[in-house]
Amino acid sequence: MSDADGSGGDEPVRMPSAEDAALTKRLRDLDRRLDERRPERERGTAPEAAPHQGYGLALRLGADFVAGVVVGAAIGWGFDWLLGTSPWGLIVFFLLGFAAGILSVMRTAGLIAKRPGLDDDPASRRFD
Repeated sequence: MSDADGSGGDEPVRMPSAEDAALTKRLRDLDRRLDERRPERERGTAPEAAPHQGYGLALRLGADFVAGVVVGAAIGWGFDWLLGTSPWGLIVFFLLGFAAGILSVMRTAGLIAKRPGLDDDPASRRFD
């Protein structure tokens, strides 16, 4: 039959040696010293940049939208200047630029799936 602890009873109970006692004392002393220093270190490393982490993404979303609108308006103005169809080219391409800007913002924000192979911009991987 075996003991309740499952040791089998054949092994002698080992008494802690002087080395084990000294090691235990040193370990407790180290833990105590670490506990004393830990609050000092944690107070000094408070993250100061945490409130500003979303500014980069917000600026990128705004720039994507504005770029789409400006490029669309510029292309429309160019068509009107070349073809003499003022104001229709500007209006049509302004609206297309607006739609492209919204689509770009939604892709960057992750609300729409990105096109495989076409939207593999290394700069956008920072925000994923």
